[in-house]
Amino acid sequence: MDLTPIGAALALLPAMGAGIMMGFATGKAVEAVARQPEASGKINSILLLGLALVESTAIYGFVTALIMLFVR
Repeated sequence: MDLTPIGAALALLPAMGAGIMMGFATGKAVEAVARQPEASGKINSILLLGLALVESTAIYGFVTALIMLFVR
């Protein structure tokens, strides 16, 4: 019994979490800019840095899943 597809699916869980957290962070950034429009530049730069870090987690999970599927 080959459990590789199940392992690959589990390796993709960070991608799902990353999508949810990116939406949450973007929503909070929009709320922060609505409250303090003069701080939008600083909020935007912090948001972009955070989104890049979250996206790298999703990419690591995706690459791990591909390695599990195609390297046996």
